[in-house]
Amino acid sequence: MDNLPRGTLVNLKDLSIGEITEILDIAEEFMEGKRANLGDKLVANLFFEPSTRTRYSFEAAESRLGCQVLSFAKEASSMLKGESLYDTVKTFSQYVDAIIIRHSEDNFYEDLLGNIPVPIINGGDGSGNHPTQSLLDLLTIRQEFGRFEGLKIVIAGDIAHSRVAHTNIEVMRRLGMEVFLSAPPELQDDEEYVELDDIIGEVDIVMLLRVQFERHQEKLNISQEEYHRLYGLTLERYEKIQDHAIIMHPAPVNRGLEIDDSLVECEKSRIFKQMKNGMYIRMAVLYRALTKGDEDDSY
Repeated sequence: MDNLPRGTLVNLKDLSIGEITEILDIAEEFMEGKRANLGDKLVANLFFEPSTRTRYSFEAAESRLGCQVLSFAKEASSMLKGESLYDTVKTFSQYVDAIIIRHSEDNFYEDLLGNIPVPIINGGDGSGNHPTQSLLDLLTIRQEFGRFEGLKIVIAGDIAHSRVAHTNIEVMRRLGMEVFLSAPPELQDDEEYVELDDIIGEVDIVMLLRVQFERHQEKLNISQEEYHRLYGLTLERYEKIQDHAIIMHPAPVNRGLEIDDSLVECEKSRIFKQMKNGMYIRMAVLYRALTKGDEDDSY
């Protein structure tokens, strides 16, 4: 990563624990009122997949930092004429100071790194990585517990297709958390799995994942009601959760599928707090990329 523009963020594996902590700290500074004026910076948002939370929290972050923004529309671009992703990104890099990319292809950035002269921030790639989502999850957990070491989390749902899960599993284990996984057989990958009922009363965090029907080659052989009963956070399972435990979900939420509708905003839920933290995390990631360590732009 030494030869890449400072602030490039495509995979949390590339960041040390110290760098991750720095981003969390900067996000909390913004949350507590830190101001930044980056009005001379121009950022491009290239979203090749539908997105609400990631796209608009990046836009909110850019606005709060005073950045100017170029938003991309594939249907109005030269990609309809056959232009490659590489050439599209290379073109934008001639105009802007940083580029946010969301793409359906795993590791879309592999051909870009080393050839694009401005920082690239991964807004989610296929089923592979979602670094800013994991950072906002970590911020939410740190706010709640003040630490990572020794915490237990169960991540339950569509593990196989979840970039959130794949990113969180690695970084949370690296931070000293004990990570348990639970999923229907059709939605598992090569990790070890547990039954949700066997672990839900022992963990500090219950993280549900959206069932990503759009990525499935074949439909699940059970109804939504059956999925919820067997694998979702039902009212009965909620009663087993420890008093201090919290509920998380990267959203969008399929209410009544992964989680009972009445639990989405219950006392233990941190789902909407995660969303708000997403804006501050993305402010921190952009600030890190755009200031290049120059504190002259900080206030």
